[in-house]
This record gives sequence, structure tokens and C-alpha cells, in this order.
Amino acid sequence: MKMLPTVISNLFNKAATRNYPFFVRDPFVTARGELINDIDRCIFCGSCSRKCPSQCLEVTKEGTMGTWKLEFFACVGCGVCVDSCPVNCLSQKPTHRAVAVVRETIVMTGKLPEKPAKKTAAAPAEQ
Repeated sequence: MKMLPTVISNLFNKAATRNYPFFVRDPFVTARGELINDIDRCIFCGSCSRKCPSQCLEVTKEGTMGTWKLEFFACVGCGVCVDSCPVNCLSQKPTHRAVAVVRETIVMTGKLPEKPAKKTAAAPAEQ
């Protein structure tokens, strides 16, 4: 009988929680959400995969092509990879990805940047 007033008050008050997939709250200003890679700027150095604490990133190079893989379900959204990227091709949106029921891997393939030509000593000018 002690719970009866609590049960009755809960029936007539509004819910304390949101029905998440249908009612999404606006993200905070400093929120870290979905990881984005600008694959055209990526140099496939692998520093993001080495620094990732959850080991969800894998970077491989083969010939003139590079592959960047993200295990989305393993990513904790800490942003360490974004901070360690030397060319700033990684960024994070303030919003999270949509709810998924299937485990997925994001695979991006891009062309490796061309190595700069080696400078050669200029021949002395003849007089």
C-alpha cells in the first residue's frame, strides 16, 4: 500500500525519459559524434590507427592505393584519431549516426599522394 500514491502519480505525470529514436535531443556544443574522413586529403600514414585506444581503425597501403577501415560498433568516439592526424583529414560531427541493427564496417579507398620529386644539384652554369 505504500507504493500506491507513487503509482497513481506516475500515471498522471509526463514521462521522465524520451523515446530515443523518435525524439532526439539537440547535441551539446562540444559533443563528439560521427567520425568523418576526407579520403582525398588522407595520406594513409596510419597514425590514427596506432593512436586509437579501441583499435577500431585499420589503414593499409597497396601499390598506389590506400584503404581506411572503421569498425563503427567498436568506435567509442573519443577523438584521439582526429587529434593525431597530421593532415587534418579526420573530423567529427556533433551528431551521432542513425541507430543500426546490423554490424557494419566503413571502408574507404583512395589514391596515395605522389611523392615529391627529389631535388637534384643544379649543374654549374657555363660561361
